[in-house]
Amino acid sequence: MCGIVGYIGQRDCTDVLMDGLEKLEYRGYDSAGIAVFEKTGIKTVKTKGKLKDMREKLVKEGSPVGHCGIGHTRWATHGEPSDLNSHPHSNGRVTIVHNGIIENYIELKEFLTEKGYTFQSQTDSEVVACLLDYYYSERNPLRAITETVKELQGSYALGIIFKDFPDRIYATRKESPLIVGIGENEYFIGSDIPAFLKYTKNYVLLDDDDIVCMKNDSIEFYDVHGLPEKKTVNVAEWDVEQAQKCGYPHFMLKEIHEQPGIVGKTVESCCRDGVPYFDDIGLTDELIRGVKRVFVVACGTAMHAGIIGRYAIEGLARIPVTVEVASEFRYMDPIVGEGDLVIVVSQSGETADTRAGMELAKQKGAKTLAVVNVKYSAIARQADMYIHTLAGPEIAVASTKAYTAQISVMYLLAFRFAFARGTIDEVRLKQLTSQLLSAPAAIQKVIDRKKECQFIASKLVNADNLFFIGRTFDYALSLEGSLKLKEISYIHSEAYAAGELKHGTISLIEQGIPVITIATQSNILAKTISNMEEVKARGGMIIAVCRKGTVFAEGSVDLMLEIDAPELDDMLVPLPTVCALQLIAYYTSVLRGIDPDKPRNLAKSVTTE
Repeated sequence: MCGIVGYIGQRDCTDVLMDGLEKLEYRGYDSAGIAVFEKTGIKTVKTKGKLKDMREKLVKEGSPVGHCGIGHTRWATHGEPSDLNSHPHSNGRVTIVHNGIIENYIELKEFLTEKGYTFQSQTDSEVVACLLDYYYSERNPLRAITETVKELQGSYALGIIFKDFPDRIYATRKESPLIVGIGENEYFIGSDIPAFLKYTKNYVLLDDDDIVCMKNDSIEFYDVHGLPEKKTVNVAEWDVEQAQKCGYPHFMLKEIHEQPGIVGKTVESCCRDGVPYFDDIGLTDELIRGVKRVFVVACGTAMHAGIIGRYAIEGLARIPVTVEVASEFRYMDPIVGEGDLVIVVSQSGETADTRAGMELAKQKGAKTLAVVNVKYSAIARQADMYIHTLAGPEIAVASTKAYTAQISVMYLLAFRFAFARGTIDEVRLKQLTSQLLSAPAAIQKVIDRKKECQFIASKLVNADNLFFIGRTFDYALSLEGSLKLKEISYIHSEAYAAGELKHGTISLIEQGIPVITIATQSNILAKTISNMEEVKARGGMIIAVCRKGTVFAEGSVDLMLEIDAPELDDMLVPLPTVCALQLIAYYTSVLRGIDPDKPRNLAKSVTTE
């Protein structure tokens, strides 16, 4: 959730740190700060607020001048957003930035208080700085770090500088992402690759408990015991342009427009000879035939992709599928084990609850398959198998292109499962795959009609409440459409299975309340229309999102958006349809004067529980 950056080299450190923090804004934050070695010591500047507030403070107080330092954007977990609670934290000899949650910080704070330490902030992070100082008695930074991490319970990514060693930065991590950038006689740390992508594509993954020491002209890696170890240097496939707006007013709109290409690339990457192929990751037809049950474990939008996957896998392959919220799955003592396949879905590959759920499933003997957008992520590395969605860096907090890439993979899995288990033949397999390969054109047709979505948004902009309804695949879309709208427009929105309205929710329908009815599934269209008409009879404003040519009774619909995709089976229509819902949410947000890229209180990567 927080963003960490660090730099040592010959460039102006303040510029590099601030640029890196800007690239990590999508992770969410409420304060920011940097600490840089100057000739006279470490200068720290930090403030509550956004990076523009930080820049104003740098102008007012003077930017630190140096070539080695660390920076941070904080998302408050312990202690309110304030200048004092902002990072970096220091006790004089040690300065740190921290992402994660130290679960035993109260006990550690009591211990350190008894040793004479005092605390300026309300954070768990300051405890780490003081504990490092406590173990720094021999002025051995590496020993101080190895002894400190033995005491820490919880998750952390740490960037550390020691006053006595102005020529180096230390960093370590456990269950919180931290990546090392390798340049020409310069080194970086970052919570994600975009933090340093402008300067280098070469990076090293830190595993849990790894420690790195970056100096002006060298870099060293150690294990948790302080013993040297070697690490592999990787090359990022992303480019700088992917992490920039490229003329679009917002990243979200850019990422919506990128979806035709991303869906096409992702599908093609998972196919061979025109059909889905997963043998290369170990997901063979033999393994598939042995699967008794499938679980999909995910959070938020990724969970909604899992619901699409459930309908597709159950409908085609006739395997029971359960979709679970990751934060519930890990604590519910799930009945899962040998013969089960647990599919975990995560854009970042670092989602804390999803990762923990996957680890639990592995402990119980289930096979795990990860669907992730970051192939170097913790989830990708720890899963038995993983599929890499090719969405590229997704900067806007609200997921769009990662979601369509995820459901594309879920469709491919459904196709392959069905073929492997004999519920569809090769002809049908190729037919479905061909349709999926044609989906980018249908998505593009929706994007080309964005003015219609903008008009619908203009009718929602003053709403206080609204509802989404649908059945089966349309219900899954309702969940995602509602989430997208509420998270970036701040309008209270709820999604319901259309048939559930009469079981209580219909009491909330009043004159003029917008109800977005998704009606793309022909087999239950009449039922959905019946529910829609019940809402209309009670004064609701009906906005129908349906396949082109759908006929409604006169006067039963106030606004209609047709999805022109005759080449797609009903099962696949969610791909273009969700793009319409994304555009409606985007324009509603913009018309309400909200930045859709950075909605309040939300973070892109939820790396804490």
